[in-house]
Amino acid sequence: MSRLIPALLLGTTATLMAAGSVQAADYEWTFQASETAGEPSFKVKQEWAKRIETMTDGRVAIEVLPINAVVGPTETLQAVSAGILQGHMTDPSYFSGQDPAFGMLGNLVGAWNNPYDFLEFMKNAGGEDLYNELVEPYGAHLIGAATFPLESIPSTVAIESLDDFQGLKIRAPQGMVYNIFERIGATPVNLPGSEVYTGLEKGVIDAADSTVLSNNDAQGLHSFAPYPLYPGFHSMPMIAVSINKDIWDGLPDDLKTTLETSFDAMAYDLIARLKAQDIETLARLQEDPEVHPFDLPQEERKKFRQAAEQEWQEWAGLNEMTQKIYDSATAFLRARGQL
Repeated sequence: MSRLIPALLLGTTATLMAAGSVQAADYEWTFQASETAGEPSFKVKQEWAKRIETMTDGRVAIEVLPINAVVGPTETLQAVSAGILQGHMTDPSYFSGQDPAFGMLGNLVGAWNNPYDFLEFMKNAGGEDLYNELVEPYGAHLIGAATFPLESIPSTVAIESLDDFQGLKIRAPQGMVYNIFERIGATPVNLPGSEVYTGLEKGVIDAADSTVLSNNDAQGLHSFAPYPLYPGFHSMPMIAVSINKDIWDGLPDDLKTTLETSFDAMAYDLIARLKAQDIETLARLQEDPEVHPFDLPQEERKKFRQAAEQEWQEWAGLNEMTQKIYDSATAFLRARGQL
């Protein structure tokens, strides 16, 4: 009998542990991303959601859905505020219609020489605080900011100077990048990222302010747009990893710290992994006689930056928040000899 009781207790303990291992998460959230399901960056975001589940010992479970899965790309902020989504991982420029400051901070076009400058500004020079000052009245809280490596512009025609943008129908989201393309003579077309493929295929657009080279290639864009400009010189949009503010305010401190730490790590991991994929993609495309990657000369990049700086100044005067963003970002760039 004395041997039987410990065995029964051991079996009971094992049963309880097994039950605990399948227990529902304390927090189950749905986040919507701004990419299609097939893009490499989307898969990185899904992987990190799974890592958070592991890091929190199953207390937090995040399902990451692709663009348009629940609402349109310009509607995710309202959906997060209303609790239809619990969070999103998206470009704030989509919300420029609600406040131009979203477009300015979400994508200060032409400002950043590399993605690490942007992350330094956001994480160590007040950028994330500015974004939360902007977004929290809309019922969301920024957990962390990420971005992409230098983007590419897939084009159906060769672009070798800024003059080649004259009359070019180029997909651009509403906001600053749209206005700057207008400023250099292009004809921007406001399409969501999910419509770039069909837009190029059907000739609705000639080129696209799209995502990184490897993402574009994975979507098959170079079948219709075999003249990619790479590395990009124009757009480095923020990925705002945000959550409903009431949910955030109600979280215990240990989970807040875990989420902030893990999404900061994701930001650097995303850049490193996509950059490696871009280099591999570029090498393959350079061997393809049908595709002609082109790196815009430094002289032409400088002209674009000058046009961009004029647009920054225009936007700075739109409201108090755009002025704050302008002052903060330009002070950061000047201190590093980049302006």
